Amino acid sequence: MVDQEISTDSFTDFVRVGEPRLRQALCAAFGGDVGRESASEALAYGWEHWERVSAMPNPAGYLWGVGRNHARRSRRPRLIFPVPPSENVPWFEPGLLAALAALSERERVTVMLVHGLEWTYSEVAELLGVSKSTVQTQAKRGMAKLRKRLGVDDER
Repeated sequence: MVDQEISTDSFTDFVRVGEPRLRQALCAAFGGDVGRESASEALAYGWEHWERVSAMPNPAGYLWGVGRNHARRSRRPRLIFPVPPSENVPWFEPGLLAALAALSERERVTVMLVHGLEWTYSEVAELLGVSKSTVQTQAKRGMAKLRKRLGVDDER
């Protein structure tokens, strides 16, 4: 019984820290509905297999992969972001949704996490299981594509 309690406490601690980040990353990749559903599925898998998952070098990264696989198999429509409630007063650049949707999954996730949610390159790299330099490259490429698509001149 003590081992089960330790396992439960360990998983609870992991969820407290890891769930928001896992959900944010999956929502950045696949939209709010599919992202939240996939994060829940990944955490359910993590709970069922916690003894094995907790022993991995990067449990959050592994569950990112579980969630990403679930999202890719999902038959639900993928909306990158919900349409703003009022078209009269946009709270962001109107072309941003289409520009973000045009990015590759990895570029979109990286741009959203680094520039939208202020994650560090190291945090993104750890979750995605890639190097910090890969995250820097993807963020740079993604932002360049967004600027080009939106007609924003970065030379000031």
